Amino acid sequence: MDQNFLSIILPAKNEAGAVGSTVAGIRSLFPKAQIVVVNDGSTDATAELAAAAGAEVINHPYSKGNGAAIKTGARAARGEIIVFMDADGQHNPADIPRFLQKMEEGYDMVVGARQAGSQASVGRGLANGFYNRLASWMTGQKIEDLTSGFRAVRAGKFREFLYLLPNGFSYPTTSTMAFFRAGYGVAYIPITAEKRIGQSHIHLIKDGIRFLLIIFKIGTLYSPLKIFLPVALFHFGVGLGYYIYTYTEFSRLSLASVFLWSAAVTIFLIGLVSEQITQLMYKDKL
Repeated sequence: MDQNFLSIILPAKNEAGAVGSTVAGIRSLFPKAQIVVVNDGSTDATAELAAAAGAEVINHPYSKGNGAAIKTGARAARGEIIVFMDADGQHNPADIPRFLQKMEEGYDMVVGARQAGSQASVGRGLANGFYNRLASWMTGQKIEDLTSGFRAVRAGKFREFLYLLPNGFSYPTTSTMAFFRAGYGVAYIPITAEKRIGQSHIHLIKDGIRFLLIIFKIGTLYSPLKIFLPVALFHFGVGLGYYIYTYTEFSRLSLASVFLWSAAVTIFLIGLVSEQITQLMYKDKL
């Protein structure tokens, strides 16, 4: 692959400990590729070290978030293929040729699936496993790593979904689901993620709540009825069960059953409308 058609984007916030060596490692493998470090409001020497190592540096005047840095990098990329990776030393530049080789098979997105032992903690590993299973159920496709930030994409197709990407930490989830929803080819290759250099920017409680909200975002982004229909059936089933109980014991229809049935119909209709909105959102991609 012609390296002039390759852009490698690294979002970075206070990554002075690793960004220089990471960029240097990429440059040694891809001397002609465009390497962009998006400095997301760092307060250390991240920008200076990245530039000294040979990267183009785009500075955010303040921290806008990882997703915002990804969007800035995607807009600045000149290559037909974009590789996104972390600047904290977790991702090995030597894996990039494997991504590109997989892309040459005709895929539109190739994601690095972290293998056992690559998760930052047991808790995050369990959470990611849950997200993977949920997303696999939603899409009907096996998703090996929903939250991995090491991935290669076709630039034009990735930019179609920039408006969907949040400014925070869930860009991998959103972009993966969007590609599946649009019918684009997604593949996974196994990678080993090293322990990051420096302080993690993910906070257990605050970002744990955000990731919980991602679950619902996955459902509404991909196929809303897969979320709303089970909830509607649950309400209907509880209402029916309570009706049977009250009719058997008291020979009457409880207002609680009527309320639960009404809620079931309302939830189902909301899901149906959401499904139609989702179809319109992707009408130009299907």
